[in-house]
Amino acid sequence: MSAILKRNGLLRLPVFIVVVLLLCSVGRTIAPAGAQQSTDQQTQRPRRVAGTDQRDQKKQTGSSEEVDEGDVVRVETQLVSVPAVVTDSTGRPLSNLKPENFQIMEDGQPQTIANFGTTNTPFEIALLLDTSGSTRDDVALIRQAAVSFINALRPGDRVGVIAFNTAQTIKEPIATVEVLTQLTSDRGILTKAIENLGGSNGTPYYDALERVADSIFRQPATDQVRRRAVVALTDGVDSASNSDFSSAKQKLSRAGIACYFIQVNTEDFVEDRLMKDCQDDGRLALSQRQLQRYRQIFAPHAKPEDYQNFCQMGQFEKMSISRDLYSLARREMNDLALSSGGRSFVAADLSDARAAFASVAADIGTLYSLGYYPTNKARDGKYRAIQLQVRGLKEKAQIRARAGYYAPKQ
Repeated sequence: MSAILKRNGLLRLPVFIVVVLLLCSVGRTIAPAGAQQSTDQQTQRPRRVAGTDQRDQKKQTGSSEEVDEGDVVRVETQLVSVPAVVTDSTGRPLSNLKPENFQIMEDGQPQTIANFGTTNTPFEIALLLDTSGSTRDDVALIRQAAVSFINALRPGDRVGVIAFNTAQTIKEPIATVEVLTQLTSDRGILTKAIENLGGSNGTPYYDALERVADSIFRQPATDQVRRRAVVALTDGVDSASNSDFSSAKQKLSRAGIACYFIQVNTEDFVEDRLMKDCQDDGRLALSQRQLQRYRQIFAPHAKPEDYQNFCQMGQFEKMSISRDLYSLARREMNDLALSSGGRSFVAADLSDARAAFASVAADIGTLYSLGYYPTNKARDGKYRAIQLQVRGLKEKAQIRARAGYYAPKQ
């Protein structure tokens, strides 16, 4: 027996050694594969939802396949909002239209409507109140008109308030843009914000329009339908901005905001004070930024030094510059309103502001909001023309809608 056990033990020993060697070999094979898998997970590239990969397309089209927890999803297109007002031949708003009554074209190509806000859909409004220059003495009228406008909105509507103020610097006071409150439906918060309106010694109007897009509407439009607009009470004459009209228009266009303006007529008031002697109390002067903007737009070949000292200019030249700047402001406001699907209203003075606000509220109440994901996914920063058509109606309809937008840049 002992001899047999010894022989059997000798036989088992080589078998044991072979098994151990095989396990070591398999372990060496598995370990690099595991390390490679870990490395692949760390260096995984972003997944493109709108790519050509069949698996990615299934995820985009809403199949039951879920996106892995570790995947990075890159959305290739952004929802484009199209505010629109539809009226009959007499100008009466048509308020019972459905998505199938509309057709959206972008650069001549038909688009699919992704969401649709009726005239009963809640609104988000940025209320821009100009309390600079000639309007500083009438802040009480601005407050009353603004509160009246807010009270005319529906409970589900949200409002953010932006105004101008004065900040003290080491050299001199400067006009600033101040967000008094972000979007809220709390009427108490909004009323308190309007009560805190200040005044400014300049008009950073273009900066304020950019702040509307960058702050109040910093989140892009989504499938959760809300109609968006900026309502500005202003004369539109900028005197203190770091930005310009082109930049402000582009930002508002990309945000898909309908622009409404209550154009306050302050031209006579300002012109009368511009004509005063520079030593007189109560006189006004055009800022350096206004003079340089005027030269760049109206006299591009003139020498910069010819527009350095406002006080040394003649009366006729002062009056001519002022009138050109007011005319420019009106064109810019009308341009923004027309291209965005909004509208401009004229207030002869601030005592007419409440009636103008009532007209704005009534017009906003007739606004539809349509949204689509453009078939052109190029992120080239180029302008895309939008054409909105209405179909299936017995009578001829008139449409006021957003005219286009600038695509995002890569």
